[in-house]
Amino acid sequence: MLAPATSPEAIATSFRQEAEKARSGQLTLAGLFSAAEAFSSANQLRLAAELYRNWIAFNANDPLAHMAYFNLSVLLRRLDDFPGAINALAECARLKPDFHQARINLGRVFEDAGHLPRALEQWNLAIAGLGGVSGETQKLKLLALQQTGRVLEAAERFEAAEGVLKQAIELRPDLTESAQHWIALRQRQCKWPVLTPSDHVTRRQLLDSMSPISLALHADDPMFQLAKAWRYNRNLVGRPALRPLHTDRKARDPTQRLRIGYVSSDLREHAVGFALVEIFELHDRSKFELFAYYFGEDRPADATQARFRVAVDHWTDISALDDDRAALEIAEDQIDILVDLNGYTKNARAGVFARRPAPVIVNWCGYPGTMGSPYHHYLIADANIIPPDSEIFYSEKVMRLACNQPLDRKRQIDHGALTRADESLPEDAFVFCCLNGMQKITREMFLLWMRILRETPGSVLWLLAGSQDVDDRLRKLAPAHGVAAERILFAQKRPNALHLARMSLADLFLDTFPYGAHSTAADALTAGVPVLTRPGRSFASRFCASVVRAAGLDDLVCDSFEDYARKAVALGTDPQRARHYRRKLALERESSVLRDMNATTRRLEELYLDMQAAREAGGLPVPDLANLEVYYEIGAELDAERANHADDGGYFATYQAKLADWNRHAPLAPDSRLWRRRVP
Repeated sequence: MLAPATSPEAIATSFRQEAEKARSGQLTLAGLFSAAEAFSSANQLRLAAELYRNWIAFNANDPLAHMAYFNLSVLLRRLDDFPGAINALAECARLKPDFHQARINLGRVFEDAGHLPRALEQWNLAIAGLGGVSGETQKLKLLALQQTGRVLEAAERFEAAEGVLKQAIELRPDLTESAQHWIALRQRQCKWPVLTPSDHVTRRQLLDSMSPISLALHADDPMFQLAKAWRYNRNLVGRPALRPLHTDRKARDPTQRLRIGYVSSDLREHAVGFALVEIFELHDRSKFELFAYYFGEDRPADATQARFRVAVDHWTDISALDDDRAALEIAEDQIDILVDLNGYTKNARAGVFARRPAPVIVNWCGYPGTMGSPYHHYLIADANIIPPDSEIFYSEKVMRLACNQPLDRKRQIDHGALTRADESLPEDAFVFCCLNGMQKITREMFLLWMRILRETPGSVLWLLAGSQDVDDRLRKLAPAHGVAAERILFAQKRPNALHLARMSLADLFLDTFPYGAHSTAADALTAGVPVLTRPGRSFASRFCASVVRAAGLDDLVCDSFEDYARKAVALGTDPQRARHYRRKLALERESSVLRDMNATTRRLEELYLDMQAAREAGGLPVPDLANLEVYYEIGAELDAERANHADDGGYFATYQAKLADWNRHAPLAPDSRLWRRRVP
């Protein structure tokens, strides 16, 4: 084996010897693999690839030559030689048509090279050739189906992606990955009911496959969401680190700045980036040393990311690092408090936090809920999102800001002469809008909106456009509920500054449930549009109410769906009342809690200092994860029963009654939630 430090002369000599053996037929395939691996381990990928080429040239008739082509393709892909990798895999597939891994990898290389139709062609060939459903064949067919579904989804060919993923689910209903994406696709397409079992897949299997985000979109059951987060974390991350990576510096030098690490894929032009950039700029750099660990999209830095880079002391891109190396990088920086800005959202790196690279880990801003993990100590929210009696729904210790939605007061808005005609909106109609993502729209909310439109003559509903199929689906649903299809309008994609400006064309923003608006609510209020919301029990359902109250519009926070509908109709039939709220927003805009970023930043820093003081005093909170398997089973039972308790008393009583049933079967240990003591 060649060591990385081997001299260039020794490496060159070794290569000449191995190449000569390849040309003379003295290098067996096993010997080729071993020699090529030695060159690769010594960071000599090009020599390893050249050795494969030498061997192939003089051993083309070897019955296992296809494996040499396959391994050569792997090296060429690592060298970013797309044409070379494609040619090697094509020859591999020609030599061994039933070696389906070659076509799967060939599809991946075509995808990486930007040729999606060719990628799909290869995966479809693999699927067609994998007729059997046992052992390795089943595994490869599942992989090909998943790859095809993923690419079709990325290309926004949702119907096709859904169909392919359904095949993957029915092939292996016990595996959650395919169903997780399938469910999310159905939510994005407003296909109701979302969970549709079949002869091969049960409703419970689909429910088990839901991601925490999809469950938050599906049900306002925060106890079930906690249990889902715990279960998701256990299955996704497991227990990779029995010993924390960080060095516990309890006796921190008081003259040193507190080291705060922010970990995110979204420190760029993204909802999270827009929300946080001014907070980063306002941090007191004399007291706090800021570290940013970024793992987002590989693209040129935009204006928002440029501001982040200036605002922090240290910027580290960990995109190319695996979880072990990324966690070690953070630990070596001796971070005091590490802030998770992704949670379980897209591209999250929960595995990094599982390795405990810092003594204090915080869940904030990027994810609307609890992590249910043993290593997230704190969750930052506010009293509207998490009142004291709701803390039982969170594994972390809850810390509070005045309002949990930061924003960027410097954010650009295109204040050109924008008119309703520019957005194909009627000039004289009352415009209800909901510019949340399509996945947040449930059947129940859509029916409530149809009632509001029926009772508000001449009004329209302006939604953020999805795919054409989704837009058409919602339009076709309207007439069945007494609303003309042309009263459902769609806002097409626009540059962000223009999108913010066009929000002002609406008269009233209607929030969704059980997953409400977050940064979109703050954007609407910034644009001067009042927001009507109905909070529930869960984090995602209460967030919008927090934003609306922080803007000073408390009476637009409704206590029931009936109240929501009544207020919407009252405002829609009396536009003067709606204009009252617009004037109030304009007058109180800069003095509102929502826009006081200086106070928000100072309070955030106070929370960090409190966390550090607690750690130094030995008072770091320990997440209580007791009985969460039982809470999960109860939540699943309630979902199957379609339980929908309008009042908290009924909600808690149902859980406690089912806990008592479980306890009678097998005694439960006390926990800090609804089973605080042993009950006969």
